Amino acid sequence: MSKLNELSITEAAKKLAAGEVTSLQLVEACLAEIEKRNPSLNAYLEVFSDAKEQAQEADRRRAAGESRPLLGIPLAIKDNILIEGRTASAASKMLEHYVATYDATVIAKLKKEGAVFIGRTNMDEFAHGSSTENSAFGPTKNPHDESRVPGGSSGGSAAAVAAGMALGALGTDTGGSIREPASFTGLVGLKPTYGAVSRSGLMAMGSSLDQAGPLTRTVADAELIFNAIRGKDALDSTTIDSDFYPKRSAPKKIGVPRHLLERGLDADVLERFEQSLETLRASGYETVDIELPLAGLALAVYYVIMPAEVSTNLARFDGVRYGLSHKGENLFDDYAKSRGSGFGPEARRRIMLGTYVLSSGYYDAYYGKATVARAQLRAEVLRTLEQVDLIATPTTTSPATKLGEKTDDPLAMYLLDIFTVTANLTGNPAISVPMGTVEREGKALPVGIQLTAAHGDEAALFAAAKQIEK
Repeated sequence: MSKLNELSITEAAKKLAAGEVTSLQLVEACLAEIEKRNPSLNAYLEVFSDAKEQAQEADRRRAAGESRPLLGIPLAIKDNILIEGRTASAASKMLEHYVATYDATVIAKLKKEGAVFIGRTNMDEFAHGSSTENSAFGPTKNPHDESRVPGGSSGGSAAAVAAGMALGALGTDTGGSIREPASFTGLVGLKPTYGAVSRSGLMAMGSSLDQAGPLTRTVADAELIFNAIRGKDALDSTTIDSDFYPKRSAPKKIGVPRHLLERGLDADVLERFEQSLETLRASGYETVDIELPLAGLALAVYYVIMPAEVSTNLARFDGVRYGLSHKGENLFDDYAKSRGSGFGPEARRRIMLGTYVLSSGYYDAYYGKATVARAQLRAEVLRTLEQVDLIATPTTTSPATKLGEKTDDPLAMYLLDIFTVTANLTGNPAISVPMGTVEREGKALPVGIQLTAAHGDEAALFAAAKQIEK
């Protein structure tokens, strides 16, 4: 039998319901693994001192007759999601000592369900990155090979679950920041439909791109957390009801944009992808080749729109209102010193790029054209998903890269997002599911397959993903 900290959420929930284990035992098993592995992995920035007390409260609720699938389940929370009374730093010196004054909506919903929050996890600063090497508090390492990255920006959450330091986790996904680390660490990662999950209480990176979602060991676990956190929220006007988009029939046709697979995809990753497609065909799905001409421009469009939104969202950290504040000779010095020392190199790079594309004389040439291209890409994906039910690609072009391998070449780092950014630009839901391993330097490293569905059709993702999982 698996150790308690290695159980899936659904397995643990059954044992809790049957009285075979307690929440306290689950939490203690995770804490023991954290003590053993976190010093080297650096997945957690903080382990909450009251985790056992939370578990005991969950056990009392269950003893009083409550029966919820997430009651007593230990979860890890990305450090850009607010939990009232707890530090929320977004892995940045700018907010190193900031304490949240309210709960994010996703946290409020999970508290109602009785989930136990183990701690806050490391990430790329303000979610700027694809490797969790841009944290102000040091990089996180991949549990499968500690010389490699866990992906980003939700790498701490991914590493925590993959290493058995939590049963599940919340991350945020702006351009692949849940799905890419899921692929690198052998997990299931879901980016929901834009608006399906409230962004209230999430530190904004790209407001038109961000979505919170789960990182779990199984598809059923991801579905469980998604159903707990989804729904319309009065605090976020972009949220939608579950019936906002029309229901679709059971998916049976999967489109494969093979022209995109010619872009630097490792041969063994492509081999695993073809094997996963064969699994789907054996399960009754049909696969057809499709063309998505504008998807080839998605990365360029994303890296104009995202920095523009970053520049706007991070303008609030000015050394005056809240966060890090260094005093200079005048107001401008206050601003320059606070932002210069508070933001790391990648955050500064994106702020500068975003400010440039929004500036007078360049707005129309860059940001304006990117928004037009985004609208055309969304229409193209919409038309394609009228012909097929799902779109399949590998999640990433390769397994996890070495620590430091791409830090000196930002463009090479950005290319890690080549298959994932489209879903954020178009608002479609997408999921990464493990599709086996490939060998690098004697280590078996996970890789994932990504499925993208029509707006509001997470059910199609879960159905197909479960077939791959089998």
